[in-house]
Amino acid sequence: MLDLDIGKMGDHIQKYVNDNDMNLKNSFWKKNIRNLPGRASPKKESKSVSSSASTSFDDFQESVSDAWEIEAEDEILRISDVKISKRVAHSAAVNVINNHKASIEEIHKSKNYSNSDPQGESSSQTFKESRHTENRVNFSNSEVDTNKLTKFQVLLESNLLNLEDLKKLSWSGVPVEIRPMTWRLLAGYLPTSTERRQEALDRKRIDYANLVKQYYDTDKDEVYKDTYRQIHIDIPRMSTPLFQQTTVQEMFERILFIWAIRHPASGYVQGMNDLVTPFYVVFLQEYLPIGTNIETLDVSTISKKNRDSLEADSFWCLSKFLDGIQDNYIFAQLGIQYKVNQLKELIQRIDGTLHGHLMKHGIDYLQFSFRWMNNLLTRELPLRCSIRLWDTYLAESDCFATFQLYVCAAFLLHWRQELLEEKDFQGLMIMLQNLQTQNWTDTDISLLVAEAYRLKFTFADAPNHLTTKR
Repeated sequence: MLDLDIGKMGDHIQKYVNDNDMNLKNSFWKKNIRNLPGRASPKKESKSVSSSASTSFDDFQESVSDAWEIEAEDEILRISDVKISKRVAHSAAVNVINNHKASIEEIHKSKNYSNSDPQGESSSQTFKESRHTENRVNFSNSEVDTNKLTKFQVLLESNLLNLEDLKKLSWSGVPVEIRPMTWRLLAGYLPTSTERRQEALDRKRIDYANLVKQYYDTDKDEVYKDTYRQIHIDIPRMSTPLFQQTTVQEMFERILFIWAIRHPASGYVQGMNDLVTPFYVVFLQEYLPIGTNIETLDVSTISKKNRDSLEADSFWCLSKFLDGIQDNYIFAQLGIQYKVNQLKELIQRIDGTLHGHLMKHGIDYLQFSFRWMNNLLTRELPLRCSIRLWDTYLAESDCFATFQLYVCAAFLLHWRQELLEEKDFQGLMIMLQNLQTQNWTDTDISLLVAEAYRLKFTFADAPNHLTTKR
């Protein structure tokens, strides 16, 4: 068994986070130029591909099955043989979080706060509108550091926001008080200039109201009736009491229907309603008194003006968010099938024992991870945890699609021991489709994304497991 030194592991991660050592990138997994399994040899001529070759998903998998042979060269690090205890993994993950916080401290040490007064009366009207509270059941602010909240306030109230600083600060979680405004900025919905923010917000809300009049309030074209019918079927299936209210369901119908019409390449795909939920809940809390429990809230008691603003903000942020992963929802959802295969190859490299156990009992990754990719884990996690996870997703910005792959890998590996104890197909599938996360907290999500970050770093210079052709 390989003996891993915890201190060295933490130092290695810290060195990457703080120094971004390019030498590692140039050397990791690139020890020599000898031929590696799965890599075309420069000495051999490329084999011609028959025009009649099968394009089925199974044949596709078979075509890359030799990418990581067990008899690989000694130069390849065989991660599947490395045994990492839970204590070591936990320590490494905490190290990542702590080092990330340390790097944020450096950002703010170099800033001049003399012209900023987070508690003063000079706060912009836009920022004041972002104040809200978490509901007493699902959202707790007890773990939020007051010092971190102050840092967010300073950034948000600066005349010209440094978006990169905001992303770095948001990666480890956003305080509930300023989450709505932070999400709008991270999603690219609002400009970084404080002076232009309110004007842009008002204009986008008016634009959405015009879209509703143009597409939803008129007679729907025959070509869109199937889309509307599917949306109308899916929304009532949402189990949370909040989403059983007629007012809320009508808002979701408008958001999804208009998005589908404006994106004809994909249209509406079953499960998209789950992707509206985090935005909707976060923006809803701006209009609630402190201590309100959203599970018992009657949304119709909120003024129509505020409901319209809530709906418009949810629509535009959803649109911005989906722009980066729209290939997941085109015909046949080939983008998701591609990512599922990437997940399979990644787990095979990281934990050959777990991968072999799943294969032995006939578990296809598509059977359980398709939903993870399609719904971004919103059905696997409590709502409070999904919102915390989306803090990191939004902070990842353009790299979100790649990072989510590693989040899914870390999520699967979290249940490694329990999965290995299941000895048949039925037991494995029941567990994979009903993972016990109901008691998870923000801390669990922080450890999950830290482990995902560690995996991403480990494979950053070994991308061959992600280069499978479509």
